[in-house]
Amino acid sequence: MDDLNNYLKYLQYNRNYSNNTIINYEEDIKEYLLYLQRECLSYLDIKYSDIRFLLEYYDSMHLKSITIRRKISSLKGFYKYLGRNGKVSDNPFSYVTLPKKEKKLPQYLNCNELLEIFDSIDITTPLGLRNRLVMELLYATGIRVMELVNIKLKDIDLNNRSINVVGKGDKMRIVFFNPVCERYIKMFIKESHDWRKDDYLIINNYGKKISTRGIRMIISKVIHETSIIKNIHPHTLRHTFATHLLNNGCDLLTVQELLGHVSISTTGIYTHVSKDHIKDVYYKTHPRSQK
Repeated sequence: MDDLNNYLKYLQYNRNYSNNTIINYEEDIKEYLLYLQRECLSYLDIKYSDIRFLLEYYDSMHLKSITIRRKISSLKGFYKYLGRNGKVSDNPFSYVTLPKKEKKLPQYLNCNELLEIFDSIDITTPLGLRNRLVMELLYATGIRVMELVNIKLKDIDLNNRSINVVGKGDKMRIVFFNPVCERYIKMFIKESHDWRKDDYLIINNYGKKISTRGIRMIISKVIHETSIIKNIHPHTLRHTFATHLLNNGCDLLTVQELLGHVSISTTGIYTHVSKDHIKDVYYKTHPRSQK
């Protein structure tokens, strides 16, 4: 459909949206168009009264409020684009109230859990060494999986223990790593030299750039070898990175910069976790807080 294809190009070239965001928009809008097709409706003739049934359809799918928010935002942006190009006279989604965000605190790992994860990995094999580096890097830098898989060898400055990473919206930032992580970077670069076929830091079994799915599979495999029963995903390491920094006295603006958050309010969710930690410490250490 021409309008959708043109909109996706607009997001890519004019708005500089990331590939993942564009894919989500495309999936949301295509799902919506299929829904309209089943209901014998045209996307150019939708009225606000029609949207009520769309919301009931979403509700019947038992979607989380955050998913519905994203879908409505996708459609609101699509119709705003159509309006600017004279395809519709009104944006029916501009009147829709988005569901409230679920206030869910990020899950993170404690130091003992991290040590168990690191110690469970057999680094005597090249792939085991790679897996250890994946876990070390995610915790040391707080980077996203998409940022991790796109790190090239030339992006790494071993002298300053820093990496140039490209984040959302193709925004460049510098992240730093610790001496432990530095050791594993050097070890893996040396160990992978003979079978490396790409200049990306993290490579798959065939020496080529690894996918984000490949990283998730590595994490699942590593966690499976531990006694941890939490549902650990790549972002858990990112949450752990931010929470541990704040708990140890790092200021919020620095954490925001390291995570690559555009808004300080996005980073602010970690202060709730940090405050819980501070409260725990207070009750455990203040003489008048103890029974």
